Amino acid sequence: MRTIAVIARKGGSGKSTVAVHIALAAHLRARRTMLADADPQASSSTVLRGRHGAGPDIVETSGVGLCGVQMAAVREGVEALVIDTAAGAEDELAHAIVLADLSLLVIRPTFLDFAAAIRTSDVLRRLKKPGVIVLNQAPVPRAGSEPPLVKKAHEALRLMRLPVAPTILRGRAAYQSAMENGCSVEELGASPAADEVAALWSFVERLAFGVATPIRPEGERLRA
Repeated sequence: MRTIAVIARKGGSGKSTVAVHIALAAHLRARRTMLADADPQASSSTVLRGRHGAGPDIVETSGVGLCGVQMAAVREGVEALVIDTAAGAEDELAHAIVLADLSLLVIRPTFLDFAAAIRTSDVLRRLKKPGVIVLNQAPVPRAGSEPPLVKKAHEALRLMRLPVAPTILRGRAAYQSAMENGCSVEELGASPAADEVAALWSFVERLAFGVATPIRPEGERLRA
């Protein structure tokens, strides 16, 4: 089993959206998946409980309860345990980071997100745990060129001395629509958002599991 923690110190980063989509990406590719919702707001579990049809197993817990959840997941034959963490609480984040095989540090391209994330990246290095930055809610490129905000973001990300996921998740309405319907953008049909999630999961799967399932062919819709 591999454990993937989705973390962000700054609220509003879209952390729960990323956690839900990562969990559903694993589930849709036939990996037995569990989402452990350690965020008191319980956004991820609320979304997945509103899902029609099969989906990942869901457990609501806290940082201190994650070890027990992880042990239970191993016993139940879970392949991918995705943890949605509480924003802002360093102790809660640390519990998840220690247990994770890989942490995804979700950051929007804003000054306040970067300022908060620097401290989280320090926690990852102090605990000597692997982490990857996922840039989320970034503006869409115009005429094939990245907006200045994204270019500046990449410059700032170098200060954190963490690898950056090659796939950027953009600020697209499709993500909110999917969350409202308890599904992934991949299940809504072909779209730029679906391509982003497929590419991000392929990258995450390669890091966490050492393998990657093929990226969904263009136009193919994934179903549970």
